[in-house]
Amino acid sequence: MSIRRKIIDYSRGDNLGHFWRLYRLQKKAKNGIMRDILTFFMSRSAHRHGGYIGPDTVILGVPVLPHGLHGIFISRFAQIGENCRIYQNVTIGEVNRKAPVIGNHCLIGAGAILVGDIKIGDHVKIGAGTVVSTDLPDGCTVVSQPMRVIEKNEPAS
Repeated sequence: MSIRRKIIDYSRGDNLGHFWRLYRLQKKAKNGIMRDILTFFMSRSAHRHGGYIGPDTVILGVPVLPHGLHGIFISRFAQIGENCRIYQNVTIGEVNRKAPVIGNHCLIGAGAILVGDIKIGDHVKIGAGTVVSTDLPDGCTVVSQPMRVIEKNEPAS
């Protein structure tokens, strides 16, 4: 990647490499003070990119964020599987310290809200603006307000 391209990506907030390095270091930190320092820098980096990912959030792999962290809020109690694609202005919130558990290979559309103690299966597609407050099985697609299942596919293994 050229220096010009790196500068453009960084200025737009698309370069999250630094943020993910801080996130991984923070997860590995054994010492409480070192973890707190890394959490501070991780939070500042997320704030610069316009989003928030809680320090205790469990994220397997690196999620695909096509629009960077812009407007994304992820509760510190949430768990996100591998290869999830999360668009801008998504809220993954908590109720009574319980947050969603999201499976692998999910797509969460712009402005979607996932809240409470719910489980989202693997290969689920959540449409833009959908509010999800109930469990979703593997391979389904949900859209609209109120949420409704429009398609249920068995994931290819």
